[in-house]
Amino acid sequence: MTTDGFLNLNKPAGMTSHDCVGRVRRILQLKRVGHGGTLDPAVTGVLPIALGKATRLLQYLQHHKAYRGTIRFGLTTATDDLEGEIIHSRPVPELSLEKVQAALPKFLGKIEQFPPSFSAVQVGGKRLYELARKGETVEVAARNVEVFRLEILDWRPGDFPELDLSIACGAGTYIRAIARDLGAVLNAGGTLACLTRTESSGFSIDQSLSFEQLELQLQENKFCPILPSAVLGHLGAIVLSPEYTKRWFQGQRLPIPETPIGPEEDSRNNPPDNPIPQPPYPLQVYDQDGNFLGIGQVANSETSTILSPQIVL
Repeated sequence: MTTDGFLNLNKPAGMTSHDCVGRVRRILQLKRVGHGGTLDPAVTGVLPIALGKATRLLQYLQHHKAYRGTIRFGLTTATDDLEGEIIHSRPVPELSLEKVQAALPKFLGKIEQFPPSFSAVQVGGKRLYELARKGETVEVAARNVEVFRLEILDWRPGDFPELDLSIACGAGTYIRAIARDLGAVLNAGGTLACLTRTESSGFSIDQSLSFEQLELQLQENKFCPILPSAVLGHLGAIVLSPEYTKRWFQGQRLPIPETPIGPEEDSRNNPPDNPIPQPPYPLQVYDQDGNFLGIGQVANSETSTILSPQIVL
């Protein structure tokens, strides 16, 4: 059984992403394991895990993510979720779904967001959560993030109303910050009560495996890592001739046609609305038998278009 590829792990609550990597190492008896898209310990759901040589491909995974979360109003905490010390608590039975619906558009599209005080953002070489635990307060610049979708799933009125949301967003978006800022806009206070990541880097929770399912598949000799081609289709691809394949493995730069297969043309289930990028950009590289050879970068030289090896597998 090959162990080079990806694992779509359904992360349980109470474990750090680093803990999950360690457990996968032990289960698969594999040294080279990495993860993409860190999740807080309390958050569950999709955690992409790279196995073996695929750890070199983590940087090329797509960045879009999706979540299903619950915001509790009338409450603010030090961590912007229920894990932290309560800063303020006030019943807000007057808060209505209509008021929430009117405020949500402020959080759609490209927005500015201040990361939570307890987060992995680095300031001066130290994580914010490390500084916060020491009682140190630091100013952090707002970050530009993008939210593609905010869909209301459920509303539960009461003294401390709760809102269930489905959220699709770009990399670096903090759902805790959305909960905090939405509560502030509504003058009610808000904190994240629970969160599950439903999609990340091309992986969906519907196809994810728990640790127990992973161990069972191994016992039954049914576990098969996800191939890079299944999650890298957003990059587009190019197929090399046998001569070029040999030169690829020698690390040579290759002159190629001016129009290699881009994301719009690739047959591997690419989003149809992705424009074909202009050089330089990365491409998947395959031989004529369909074997994945790695990642190359396409760039223009003075006389031709060049494919340079970046990751050779």
